[in-house]
Amino acid sequence: MNRRTFGLFAFSAALSAVPQICAAQETAWPTRPVRIIVPFAAGGTADVLARLVGERLTARWGQQVVVENRPGAGGNIGAEQVARAPGDGYTLLLGTIGIHAASSIYTRLPYNPDTELAPVTVLAEMPNAILVHPSVPARTLQELVTLARQQPNALTFGSAGNGSSTHLAGELFLLSAGVKMTHVPYRGSAAALNDLVAGNIQVMFENLPTVPPLVQAGSVRVLAVTSAERVGVLPNVPTAQEAGVPDYVATAWMTLAAPATVPMPLLQRLNTDTCAVLAEPAVRQRLATLGAIPIGSSVEESRNFFAAETRKWTRVIDTAGIRVN
Repeated sequence: MNRRTFGLFAFSAALSAVPQICAAQETAWPTRPVRIIVPFAAGGTADVLARLVGERLTARWGQQVVVENRPGAGGNIGAEQVARAPGDGYTLLLGTIGIHAASSIYTRLPYNPDTELAPVTVLAEMPNAILVHPSVPARTLQELVTLARQQPNALTFGSAGNGSSTHLAGELFLLSAGVKMTHVPYRGSAAALNDLVAGNIQVMFENLPTVPPLVQAGSVRVLAVTSAERVGVLPNVPTAQEAGVPDYVATAWMTLAAPATVPMPLLQRLNTDTCAVLAEPAVRQRLATLGAIPIGSSVEESRNFFAAETRKWTRVIDTAGIRVN
């Protein structure tokens, strides 16, 4: 074999080895801890779900999955951090409607969630519960509507932040019921719930997983759930439609997302492993006790879902004239 032939042979051998090297690297992932950024304060629904999924992924991967809370700007501070992270799969996002489907609420954002974040999967869907402080003189949803009509903007409703699912659920309710309340945004649902329990705000449209313990303790009064059907964890609570607001249905959903620069093979690996976690009987049982429905969609299904939900909530944002500078 002459020098030129040997050189060509060596080059071809090197090229043929590249897929094997890449495959080995893909198989080895992860080799260090993985972070899930929760862009809301600890204690809220997003935090609860991230820790549940993170715990099971830790067991599956043999590497610690660390949940970090980065609240602020309706979730966009934490989401931007993930969008700017390297596309190596070691920084993930617990995403929500406010990030993936309601970014039009902001006149300016320092990043574009539509192009700089990639869905891994839709984790779960859940109804909201319409909650009031016990001091509010409304024991049914219809009585709350009547009270709000008699005193426009006198009642305050709290949310996890501008553009969050709890904010949008509230705005959709105001449109559907034809009433006015004053919105008070917080840096996450946990902070808003604390103020609701303290009586500093009167109303919340909170994601269901954090609600049952508060109801059982008598800290809040639940008037309705926002799904089309009643939920098992609150079987005696009517839907908003049953309770007198026939056009109102609003469910929240949460996702696992990654920087858009993550290569598709790794994105598919993340999807496969996360969906396997959501299929575990213990995880499904835990989600059921929280009132959440596990989804586990493919990457492509998640993208299509984001697009459909963006169209839906953009209509609400535009109709209500909601804008945040």
